[in-house]
Amino acid sequence: MGSDSDLPIMKKAAEMLEKFGIDYEMTIISAHRMPDVFYDYAAKAEEKGFKVIIAGAGGAAHLPGMTAAIFSMPVIGVPISTKALGGTDSLYSIVQMPAGIPVATVAIDGAANAGILAAKILAVSDAVLLEKVKEYKEELKAAVLQKKERIETTGYKEY
Repeated sequence: MGSDSDLPIMKKAAEMLEKFGIDYEMTIISAHRMPDVFYDYAAKAEEKGFKVIIAGAGGAAHLPGMTAAIFSMPVIGVPISTKALGGTDSLYSIVQMPAGIPVATVAIDGAANAGILAAKILAVSDAVLLEKVKEYKEELKAAVLQKKERIETTGYKEY
């Protein structure tokens, strides 16, 4: 993430990765304030064994795109809400990448989905992880069915 102010959002990605049993590293790196450290981190990520990077950033939000320019594996961008433009600035900065430098982009503050997407990407070559992803989908379905049953039996006023 680009700043510690992004942590309340980005920890949701970490929680999803933990749910799926995926090891991860979380750090703060500013593409603007420490470009040398940022470049070194992104350039060495593959040799460190990283398969996917989730990068969250607000405002100009260059962190995900610049990471994708350097790191050859998938990058998932998480646009972070901003006071000035509500995160649309972040969203546009991340999603509007030039041809050849894709960044998979989730919703504004959608770090949980970034964690799930990372799990799905990794599950392509990991049958155990794929089963965990399928189990998670079943958990989501069960939760909705439980809510459906509750509203049908008690009515909306009791809900």
